Amino acid sequence: MITVTRLNGGAFALNPDLIERVEQTPDTVVTLVDGTKYVVRESVEEIVYRVREAKASIIALSHSLDHAEPGTSTRVLRVVPGPDREH
Repeated sequence: MITVTRLNGGAFALNPDLIERVEQTPDTVVTLVDGTKYVVRESVEEIVYRVREAKASIIALSHSLDHAEPGTSTRVLRVVPGPDREH
């Protein structure tokens, strides 16, 4: 999930697998595969970054679990945003 912000300031989580497209018109409009549209504060570039980070964290966790040492407890992956990014 990624977190985005409505123009009125309300934040909500969005499943990035359901995003069909993101457009700047001049507001950012996120269109889902079912046709639902959300107008959000984040730029197209920021949404692309958040989707990339969310998918990368899933791949990293999968890799970590696949390569865990036999007999050890399951590893926990914690994603920490970079210094120029907020949660």
